[in-house]
Amino acid sequence: MHYRFLLLLGLWLLSAPVSAQLQNALWYFGGEAGLDFRQGAPAVLLDGKMSTYEGSAVATTSRGQLLFYTNGVNVWNRQHQLMPNGKNLMGSKSSSQSALIVPDPGSGNVFYIFTTGAEGSSNGLRYSVVDMTDAGGLGDVKRSNVLLISPVAEKLAAVRHRNGRDVWVVGHRWNSNAFVSYLVTADGIDAKPNLSNVGSMHAGPGRNAIGTMKFSPSGRQLAVAIWREANRVEVFDFDNATGKVSKPRAYKGFEEAYGVEFSPSGTKLYVTSNGNGGGNAQVWQLDLKTGDKTAIGNSANRKIGSLQRGPDGRIYVAREDNPFLGVIQNPDAAGAACQYQDNGLKLGGRRSKLGLPNFIQPAAP
Repeated sequence: MHYRFLLLLGLWLLSAPVSAQLQNALWYFGGEAGLDFRQGAPAVLLDGKMSTYEGSAVATTSRGQLLFYTNGVNVWNRQHQLMPNGKNLMGSKSSSQSALIVPDPGSGNVFYIFTTGAEGSSNGLRYSVVDMTDAGGLGDVKRSNVLLISPVAEKLAAVRHRNGRDVWVVGHRWNSNAFVSYLVTADGIDAKPNLSNVGSMHAGPGRNAIGTMKFSPSGRQLAVAIWREANRVEVFDFDNATGKVSKPRAYKGFEEAYGVEFSPSGTKLYVTSNGNGGGNAQVWQLDLKTGDKTAIGNSANRKIGSLQRGPDGRIYVAREDNPFLGVIQNPDAAGAACQYQDNGLKLGGRRSKLGLPNFIQPAAP
């Protein structure tokens, strides 16, 4: 009996992380590109109908079955057809993190699509509502483009509340140093954000709104890439009980910083930069304990973009108009041992652009 219990416990421990990651296991991005991580190693998907230069988001069931996906402008259902009312969302195909999908904590059938406009435009941060019980179970956009705040930078991230049920959605005001944290609960979206005035101003010409924002695997740290003319990344503490952002740490010297992503252990931060005007595309590793910065790879591309940690623990690098993604094979390893491969994953004839899908960070211990 004791042996059987240990065996069942071991099987559960092995399966639990996998099932938890299935909601991030389908990726649609770039020029009709796609990947499926449900069996572990990524398999190429060729059924996607979405074209987006930068941001995208994908919704699945808890078992990793496709529900819908979006570039922040149009919404496609699981049959890769445009949803009813699934046009003219006020995100942008040229916003770094144009879309983010959050399931309603009180319903298995309702989803919120958060969107950001490009380059600090008046479109701002908005949300639309998808009801999956409509259109024969294929979904319908029932409410569109509800304004939360304007203008904002192109940054959008989400993490589970400490209670494990609710979700914090975080953006950044434009011409401001204020993070805005919106709490999504079973009662809906709290329209009054928790404001945190901390860190650098996100301001200047509209192009300075470019760049991504990511939570660490623990949900306790938040990183942002600040493009021109700041050319830096900043890392903050995040309180996933209150939504407060605090304790900024700045790391300079990343010309046209764009993508950020934490290693699985949260001890290292990866950054993409392109040089002034592009043409010097580099992947960097920041050791968050020591502050040491190491260039771990140069790309043959003129421009590279988003970084996204896959369910397999590797970090994938978007390369503009390229049939390959870059891959960081061992992100927790220091320096060159992390093994960056520029032609790391072939996309089956489809092409990457500058974006990869945006997901909720599930962990919030």
